[in-house]
This record gives sequence, structure tokens and C-alpha cells, in this order.
Amino acid sequence: MEVNSNFSEKAKEDLELVEKAQQGNQAAFSTLMNKYYDSIYFMVLKMVSNQSDAEDLTIEAFGKAFRKISQYSPSFAFSTWLFRIASNNCIDHMRKKKAIQISILSSSAETEDIYGEAISEDASLAIQSDLPDPEEALIKDQKRILMREVVDSLKPRYKQLVKLRYFDEYSYEEIAEEMELPLGTVKAQLYRARELLMGILEKRGEKL
Repeated sequence: MEVNSNFSEKAKEDLELVEKAQQGNQAAFSTLMNKYYDSIYFMVLKMVSNQSDAEDLTIEAFGKAFRKISQYSPSFAFSTWLFRIASNNCIDHMRKKKAIQISILSSSAETEDIYGEAISEDASLAIQSDLPDPEEALIKDQKRILMREVVDSLKPRYKQLVKLRYFDEYSYEEIAEEMELPLGTVKAQLYRARELLMGILEKRGEKL
């Protein structure tokens, strides 16, 4: 790679790690992730104002960056490229979330009662939550069964990570304490576990 002459020493060090990561070096992946995790997390948290979403979106951002690592161009710093990916990932998340909220409000505002009078949005949402669609409930149950089945096919350490994070809703810190692992290792291995899960689902032609 041709290095930008304006690169700082830090950017040059990153470039060496990126080159190793592009060759499949897992240690280089982990080093980059540990180096930038906190900075990315706090930027994401500022954008979404939700700790749980921020944690997941941060992992997603690193996942996208590592999948596209071969596309990185050293015409600008790796950190700049990484922050742009994380920022765009947050924007996509917020757009989807807003679209869902608008859809819910729109459908509830149009709901009418048996006398033909409009039901308030709050009342409509309350009715919807009190009267779940049997078909929707069945689909959710099937997805839970599928998810547990796929998770059980993972190696023991990945299976435990996924169960603690997504079934038991542990924080990263709690998982690190429970499994007696460094926090950075937990984050890196959980990212890997999610990648494996997605790969299994794609091969099976399944979606969650």
C-alpha cells in the first residue's frame, strides 16, 4: 500500500495492523478493535442515547469494517474510515427505528371503534398489546426455537457467549466476569459468534 505522506505515527501503526488483518491475522483484528472500541462506542452512544443499542451497534460497526477491510484505501487514516462506517451504521439504525415508529403511529391513528369513532393512538396501542395476533405469536415462538437450535450448534465458548448476551441479557462486563475473560476478548469473540450464526442461517436459507 502507498502510505499517505501526511499520516501520523499512529495512523502508520494502524496501517501495519490493517495489512495484517487483510491477510486474515485475527490478532491484528483484535488489536484494532481494542484500540478503537471505546471511542466508537461513545460516539455511537451520543448518537442513539441508548446503552444497549450503542453496544450492539458498535459491534456491528466493527463487523462491517472487518468484512470490508479489503476495500480500505490508505489515502486517509483507518480511524477516519472506521468512524465513517460506525456513523453511517447509526444513521441507518435510526432511520429504520423512526420508520417503524411512524408505521405504528400511522396504523393506530386510523383505527376506529365499533361505533365508527376514531380511537386515540394510546388506546389503539393498548388494545394491540392486549390482543396479540396468534399467528404472530406462533412465528415468534418458531424463531426462538430456531435461534436456540442454531446457537446450540456453535462451539461451547461461542454458545455460552451468545446465551449470556442475548438470552440472559448480560452486559459485556458481566460476561467478562462470568467467563473470567478480558473484556476485549469477550467483545471480539462475541463478534465472531455473531458472524458464525449469520453464516449458518444463510446456508440454511433462514432469516430471523
